[in-house]
Amino acid sequence: MKTRVTVNGEGYERDVEPRMLLSDFLRHELGLTGTNVGCEHGVCGSCTVLLDGEPVRSCTMLAVQCDSRRLTTVEGLACDEKLHGLQDAFSACHGLQCGFCTPGMLMTLLPIYNEARRLNDDEIREAISGNLCRCTGYQQIVEAARKALGEAADMADPCVESRA
Repeated sequence: MKTRVTVNGEGYERDVEPRMLLSDFLRHELGLTGTNVGCEHGVCGSCTVLLDGEPVRSCTMLAVQCDSRRLTTVEGLACDEKLHGLQDAFSACHGLQCGFCTPGMLMTLLPIYNEARRLNDDEIREAISGNLCRCTGYQQIVEAARKALGEAADMADPCVESRA
């Protein structure tokens, strides 16, 4: 079945089996291996990508369901060899341990970052509650999210520029 998608701003067209999972499509058809598959049931969140700007579990979605839609994977975050603000914060706060859950965490937080919403720690924990870190390093992840979301909110605040 012919499937056309835009992934990280680039258009792709492939013939895929109707039963091919989106995670397999991204990893094996497009070579985008940043999307990890952990539980294969949508529970761990490691396979989270954005579909038309909203987080989805790519291990529970079929590639053909994404026909004519827009996807963003973790590979789409960095721009011009510069890390995205979320990636910078995860690096600065040691928000990654083994790194397996990190792409899912980043993609879950990206819509919040893009909305420049500042969240408190409880709200951050709730936002990432669908993503499991098997290293149990949540404290650094929360710190990284707080840093990144705070910086995004500050940049979006028009009063910040007038105060500078």
